[in-house]
Amino acid sequence: MLNKSQIRLCLDKMGEMYPDAHCELVHSNPFELVIAVSLSAQCTDALVNKVTKSLFQKYKTPEDYLAVSLEELQQDIRSIGLFRNKAKNIKKLCQMLIDEYAGLLPMDRDELTKLPGVGRKTANVVVSVAFDIPAIAVDTHVERVSKRLAFCRWKDSVLEVEKTLMRKIPEDEWSVTHHRMIFFGRYHCKAQNPQCRICPLLDICREGKKRMKGRDIVEAQ
Repeated sequence: MLNKSQIRLCLDKMGEMYPDAHCELVHSNPFELVIAVSLSAQCTDALVNKVTKSLFQKYKTPEDYLAVSLEELQQDIRSIGLFRNKAKNIKKLCQMLIDEYAGLLPMDRDELTKLPGVGRKTANVVVSVAFDIPAIAVDTHVERVSKRLAFCRWKDSVLEVEKTLMRKIPEDEWSVTHHRMIFFGRYHCKAQNPQCRICPLLDICREGKKRMKGRDIVEAQ
């Protein structure tokens, strides 16, 4: 596990690499964001943005989504993975917003997780990005980077990873660190072919050192 000074180094280096890291899901309000994040499960942000470009022109409010048939909404998001289930959740979410929240998206994370299709990660993204409330959303990139760099243990659950990051990272840096870790994982410390050889954190990354040692052995044969 990294010590306090090593964690600081990681945060600073990721900040130098990705100073402008941000949510790449295109949206213009909190409601659009929760729809976009819900659609992004097991799907790339690029594909979601392609779909929501027309989706958000057609649907502006929860009422708009409820005014069409489930089949029509499914067709609108057909290119997204799990589109049938996601369409059902969007309709249920919109109905719940109208019935229980006067059509407005709640700002509280616990209230957000009551909405169909909205898990803890989605709720953390929404409160952080839409409402500027400090939060760390642990997606596949954040989890991978956290474990490879030994912020936490390999066996830790997603919730344990989140709690560990919240404990080890200053609260006023939670949101920006979330975005920088995503960029670091998406574009540098990739699931396949991570850029270990040119990584500025290689000296303190046990996983990276193991990967490089194995690669050197293969190259030497």
